[in-house]
Amino acid sequence: MDKFIIKGGRRLTGEVTISGAKNAAVAILPAVILSDEPCIIENVPSISDVNISLRILEEMGAVVESPANNVYRIDPTHIDKYCVPYETARKMRASYYFLGALLGKFNKARVSMPGGCPLGDRPIDQHLKAFSALGAEYTLSQGMIDLKADSLKGSQIFFDVVSVGATMNALLASVKASGLTVIENAAKEPHIVDLANFLNSMGANIMGAGTDVIKVRGVEHLHGANYAVIPDQIEAGTFMIAAAATQGDVIIKNIIPKHLESITKKLEKIGVNIELYDDSLRVWTEGPLVKANVKTTPHPGFPTDMQPQIAALLTLAEGTSIVTEGVWEQRFRYVDELRRMGADITVNGKVALIEGTGKLMGAPVKACDLRAGAALIIAGLAAQGITEIEDIYHIERGYDCMEGKLKELGADIEKVSIPDKLDDKNDKKAVV
Repeated sequence: MDKFIIKGGRRLTGEVTISGAKNAAVAILPAVILSDEPCIIENVPSISDVNISLRILEEMGAVVESPANNVYRIDPTHIDKYCVPYETARKMRASYYFLGALLGKFNKARVSMPGGCPLGDRPIDQHLKAFSALGAEYTLSQGMIDLKADSLKGSQIFFDVVSVGATMNALLASVKASGLTVIENAAKEPHIVDLANFLNSMGANIMGAGTDVIKVRGVEHLHGANYAVIPDQIEAGTFMIAAAATQGDVIIKNIIPKHLESITKKLEKIGVNIELYDDSLRVWTEGPLVKANVKTTPHPGFPTDMQPQIAALLTLAEGTSIVTEGVWEQRFRYVDELRRMGADITVNGKVALIEGTGKLMGAPVKACDLRAGAALIIAGLAAQGITEIEDIYHIERGYDCMEGKLKELGADIEKVSIPDKLDDKNDKKAVV
């Protein structure tokens, strides 16, 4: 088992380059299945969720090569299986994108129920609603999802709630369906636009991605493409907050500033200085941080994946802040860990009341999910003393070489291996 040991109190200074977006890459890689030719995907982040996706592709018969760092050439032409290996797929949430891709390719798919971060009830009913609208029948049995269709036909899909995953799966399943598919109440996140752009680069006909109505006119064939994944807005936002929490001065490179607008505006209200350039920005803090109210909503609102990080920052601000979670249940599971470090946070349902203490103290803590782990890193960097973070496999699901990038900015952070506890061995077999 690995953990991070952080000696806090050091200002972050210098430059950091943001990697490709996790949430885009884990959908784009399964989308390659739909191609009749090899594809080259660039700017792929080196994270465990990507490694699992690549392993699934290989286990299904794809030829995967890496001609350069963060670049993969994937030849899907030898894939002849429509069943994703159970033990591999259950280790990450995004395994459900193989449902849409395989259904679009073979008119059938068999994938285990996904794993990933435990953020409460994350049903796939909207995914199944989309597949059904396109003509597929489904069964759920012994932890497996089975889809089957004689053929896929374009249809009207209306989501009852805004769902990023269901929107992406609807795109994957509909690009080769006959006729026109109209997806209403679609999610609008940047990674949805990125997936649509990748599919269009292969010859798909998708219009309206990034709005709440997406139209897909089915095509018979998709060809190979060379495509670069967009920069990760959540990684960029995490480093912005880490710089602010340490009273640092950091230039963050390889970003799309528009994707960071909601984060930038909120940080400026808290008292953080931000200067925007074409594909980079500078973050620095000179005076005290001040209270703020934050509510997470679907894009273009403040992202739920940034909620734990900004909560960690607000523990260092003056006054009382209110953070409201508008997307996922159980997003506040990390609060007990921040309390160990001296944070004054009270949670009532989906609302957290944060009394800014102005300081945190190092303590032994555990990452309970991906973004919670990022929040604990931020807290550890700002805290007095030593912070030890266990269960960092959550963090490595979505952040490419987090400790290496922080070291280059001057952080005192080390990744060390410790023996597994006997009663933890079974739990470590899968991400739950």
